Amino acid sequence: MLKQLNDWYKHHFADPNLGVLFFLLISAFAIFYFFGGILVPLFVALVLAYLLDWPVDYLMRFKINRTFSTLIVMVIFLSLAIFAFLGILPTVFKQGVAFIRDLPIMFNQVQAYILTLPAQYPELIDSTTFTLIVQNLRTYILDTGGFLLSHSFASLLDIAALLVYAILVPLMMIFMLKDKELLIASFVRFLPNDRKLANQVWVEMNEQIMNYIRGKVIEILIVGICTYFTFYFMGLRYSALLAVLVGLSVLIPYIGAAAVTVPIAIVAFFQWGASPEFLYLMIAYAIIQAIDGNVIVPILFSEAVNLHPVVIIVSVLIFGGLWGFWGVFFAIPLATLVKAVLNAWPSGKMKIESEGEVD
Repeated sequence: MLKQLNDWYKHHFADPNLGVLFFLLISAFAIFYFFGGILVPLFVALVLAYLLDWPVDYLMRFKINRTFSTLIVMVIFLSLAIFAFLGILPTVFKQGVAFIRDLPIMFNQVQAYILTLPAQYPELIDSTTFTLIVQNLRTYILDTGGFLLSHSFASLLDIAALLVYAILVPLMMIFMLKDKELLIASFVRFLPNDRKLANQVWVEMNEQIMNYIRGKVIEILIVGICTYFTFYFMGLRYSALLAVLVGLSVLIPYIGAAAVTVPIAIVAFFQWGASPEFLYLMIAYAIIQAIDGNVIVPILFSEAVNLHPVVIIVSVLIFGGLWGFWGVFFAIPLATLVKAVLNAWPSGKMKIESEGEVD
């Protein structure tokens, strides 16, 4: 058994470049898995620095040095962040509290309508079983709503963590953007020399991650803004809260759009019942989702590596289970990383050919 493992190791890791690539991947996984909670501010700053690196490079085309370009971009970014924090988040939070408070009333109204279905269709629905299912569902939703409400208030009390994010993240972003080349050179200096395959994977993934982060942020803004104005002009309650949920739902391919449809349908049914307004709103929401999937995504991610939907869903489940929100956010780039590593990993046939050339 040991001889077989030794032969397998020599066959697959005879090339030092493969050993370095494997070591770097294992090290990165261990750091994210064991220290992910501590390094969250660093990850946030890194993601935002990736997002803002493009406008910094664009300003440098006009002969503006990198330091001044960084300051211009950061001032604009912080201004927009303060506007969002003071102008948008309070409204969203207020609507979220109102939604959770009104949830029992909405569910009672929906329950009253649903309980009329056994009388209308007695041959299809058993009234006793149906009533039991509705009662269990009601208990679950109310318990979940109470947990979310208490958790929301508890989160507001963590002012210290909020101050750390508000101070440390912008500072790290400034240094990451201003000293980008210096930081990369300092990091590369500690890597082994035999890193040809690692460099190949990094070059491919660096562009993919940058395009993905920029594309996802633009997609969230477009979908969220369009949804808000659609819901607002149609008179739907909690329009800002639901628009934020729809915007964030694009982070989870396929699953997010299906999940966020439930609260939208509940709110619309509570407000209008089974009426033409309810139907018009659901049609408008379906049109937004269709435009997102068939127009916005192909334009923003036209250069992304093509992945099968099953691979994307499995990646969301695996990486989301490992790293929560960030695992979901980076599920597609991480799946692309796995694909890039497999593509860069030399096959047995290539190794035999290379050994033959050496002989």
